[in-house]
Amino acid sequence: MRRPAILSLLAAAATTALALAFAMPSRAAEDAVVIPAPAADVAPATGIQTAVIAGGCFWGVQGVFQHTAGVVNAVSGYAGGTKATADYQMVSSGRTGHAEAVEIKYDPKKISYGKILQIYFSVAHDPTQLNRQGPDTGTQYRSAIFTTSDEQKKVAEAYIAQLNGAKVFSKPIVTKVGALEAFYPAEAYHQDYLTLHPNQPYIAYNDIPKVENLKKLFADNYIEKPTLVSASKATN
Repeated sequence: MRRPAILSLLAAAATTALALAFAMPSRAAEDAVVIPAPAADVAPATGIQTAVIAGGCFWGVQGVFQHTAGVVNAVSGYAGGTKATADYQMVSSGRTGHAEAVEIKYDPKKISYGKILQIYFSVAHDPTQLNRQGPDTGTQYRSAIFTTSDEQKKVAEAYIAQLNGAKVFSKPIVTKVGALEAFYPAEAYHQDYLTLHPNQPYIAYNDIPKVENLKKLFADNYIEKPTLVSASKATN
């Protein structure tokens, strides 16, 4: 099922927005969960590092990390498939192998890989939902961590085992961990979507609560002004 918000991507007619509002649930699709920090983390490094994660609709995941201190840039895109099928309409079919993902560039002096994973599992999505997230279903909405090094893979797998062992969630974590082959940025109209459309019904019900939970549960890591893709392009 395609998230209802796609109907208003290219046209923001009031009638469409009203219909969507009535179609939306009265609460966010996923609740935040208080979880412990990872027992093991990636060793401190110099220079900007990269993390790639998938957890349902990339609008909300991108929005969370754009409000996270230490994140230099967070880009919505596709991972898990080929360049030829890194197209929104194709990915929406659920048959390309791609997941809607977010590439996070971060400063390891300000935030660690482990902290990014803690935020990812706690407020960005529900890691116990298989091939879906809230109102969205399909393999393109799967929970996945695309690692860029063996160390990231070990930390991610160890953290999942830690959380499952502690029974932090009511159901087992289904997040898949695998090496990143390539990341393809999504179309321009998907970038900074949460910030540009805060009152859009899908965003208001499903994604704004994620940012609010980030502020509540990770106050030390929260920044009020988002780090936008558009701003990054303007300074390059």
